[in-house]
Amino acid sequence: MAGGQGCVLSQLLGPFDRERGSLQKNLYLLTYMLLAKNSDLLKDGQYIVGKELTIPTLDNTGLKKKKHVAKTRSGKDYSQGYNDCFIPGLHDDLALDCLAWACRSDYPSLACLSKKFKSLISSGYMYKLRRQIGRIEHWVYLACSLMPWEAFDPARQRWMRLPRMPCDDCFSCADKESLAVGTQLLVFGREISGFAIWMYSVVTRDWSRCPLMNLPRCLFGSSCHGEIAIVAGGSDKYGHVLKSAELYNSELGHWETLPDMNLPRKMCSGFFMDGKFYVIGGMLSHTDSLTCGEEYDLETRVWRRILNMYPGGNRASQSPPLVAVVNNQLYAADQTTNVVKKYDKLNNTWNVISQLPVRVDSYNGWGFAFKSCGDKLLVVGGHRGPAGDIIVLHSWCPDEEGAEWKVLSVRERVGAFVYNCAVMGC
Repeated sequence: MAGGQGCVLSQLLGPFDRERGSLQKNLYLLTYMLLAKNSDLLKDGQYIVGKELTIPTLDNTGLKKKKHVAKTRSGKDYSQGYNDCFIPGLHDDLALDCLAWACRSDYPSLACLSKKFKSLISSGYMYKLRRQIGRIEHWVYLACSLMPWEAFDPARQRWMRLPRMPCDDCFSCADKESLAVGTQLLVFGREISGFAIWMYSVVTRDWSRCPLMNLPRCLFGSSCHGEIAIVAGGSDKYGHVLKSAELYNSELGHWETLPDMNLPRKMCSGFFMDGKFYVIGGMLSHTDSLTCGEEYDLETRVWRRILNMYPGGNRASQSPPLVAVVNNQLYAADQTTNVVKKYDKLNNTWNVISQLPVRVDSYNGWGFAFKSCGDKLLVVGGHRGPAGDIIVLHSWCPDEEGAEWKVLSVRERVGAFVYNCAVMGC
């Protein structure tokens, strides 16, 4: 059940059948297999909770409509009928733990089962529970030249088109930045009236406006850690380079102003590593490049400057540093030499460890994405061929000895330039 155990329903029974009886059988099978992981809970083919609750075996699913007495997590007793529970014969607290292991792409189908399931899925509680138990699936969200936003599920090898963003023409045509935090995809840009942030929610599967930052900006460095994200630096509406930073809480939909960095910078990159937030690279002005980095400690609320953390810096014509963190190790895609470098924390140096599967120097790093996706590095780039423009997703596990870059997916007829890319883990 390790690794892909959350996809039991799909692996064994194929896509959800929307007919109620078949879905119920699917849920029984998922429940039984998840419970079977713990032999202490199984006795003679039945799942025991104290002496109050039992689940019938899979070959005895013709349940009678009777009530069981169970205890909630708060310890309160109450009666629960089979018609009122998520999985007949199983108390809701236990059923929720089982459902949290299902693939999140199955949640829309689960919402079709009943009003109770629909209320559960639309509440967003399942994603909080998944985070508590460490059940995380990483999806890739892309916006390319000839397509609206799409999501890619690596586990299912499935592409899904998001609803069209209800923004004005100015926002559609202007440069944008993106960030995935919690269960939200944030897209930053400009509308006719000024800066705007549009938010796509995985829970509601729709777009809505996100509250603006306390000091709206563009060309900033950013990264997420669970349900929070930090943005730092950038440029305001007057073109002033900023050294301010803000924290966004996706659960509260609230922006909090943080202490200022030591130096202002724009076109920089941000990332979380070892529980701290970092900013590297960027420009102090139109001509002055920065080679230092800064570390922000969320507990002490203090910025620490790290000299020569990004040697060489990035020119104004180059993209912001292409960096990603896998298992608390920092990697960078070099925009001029087409290699992957690994950061040595102890010596504050970079070492070449691999060639990139695509040439990022063609457009000075623009039009490509270099991201972490679980325990793998992800490179997303496009090229033009006889059949038209395509986007190719390459993945590589840097911790696996002898591993090579693999083609994760190919998306045809979508353009060859990656405008925005974000990876959401929830």
